[in-house]
Amino acid sequence: MTTRILIIEDETTIAQLERDYFELNGFQVDLCHTGTEGLQLALHDDYSLIIVDLQLPGMDGFELCSRIRQAKEVPILIVSAKKEEIDKIRAFNLGADDYITKPFSPSELVARAKAHLTRYERLTSHKEPAAKSEIHIRGLVIDKASRRVFVRNEEVIFTTREFNLLEFLTTHPNRVFSKNELFERIWGMDSSGDIATVTVHIRKLREKIEVDPSNPQYIETVWGAGYRFTV
Repeated sequence: MTTRILIIEDETTIAQLERDYFELNGFQVDLCHTGTEGLQLALHDDYSLIIVDLQLPGMDGFELCSRIRQAKEVPILIVSAKKEEIDKIRAFNLGADDYITKPFSPSELVARAKAHLTRYERLTSHKEPAAKSEIHIRGLVIDKASRRVFVRNEEVIFTTREFNLLEFLTTHPNRVFSKNELFERIWGMDSSGDIATVTVHIRKLREKIEVDPSNPQYIETVWGAGYRFTV
């Protein structure tokens, strides 16, 4: 079955270039040029992946990314001329899975899209044996089979990526992982990608599981080395 993706890009030349490369790789592509139209398509149609420019008429890419992420768990790739670190961090914080700056290699864009599609497919189809499906750590319960998390007896909602990161850390307790290692393990790409998303996701995990995120008791920062989940 053909994989269907949505490209939201107001620069016609770039949009057509992206579409041509994805179609050459066997994808079915829908194209639109405004944030407002892009949101309508993203929410009402079924796409396997969405590519978003940040500077869009009608609704900017930041708001668009946030609105899509609130409603759907689908890979979102940002392609933008904005190169500032703060823009990348903001995009990741709003739910983007990757950030590619213009000018870009169309072949690399397709390769990254395929990597995200493969990882999402693995995450959503992953099942664990019932006998080993739960992790219990000091008031934290992770049900791997149902992908649910309970913090001090209350269920807390996690995105697919957040859950995968938390599950990985808790199944490798007391071991220090660098940002690059976590990026490779969870995002499935090498360190040539943007690892700022790791910092964003660690912060989100702390906000959801720690009593005091500024003084974490679960996920500790090991300065100069990385992060460790302490049991």
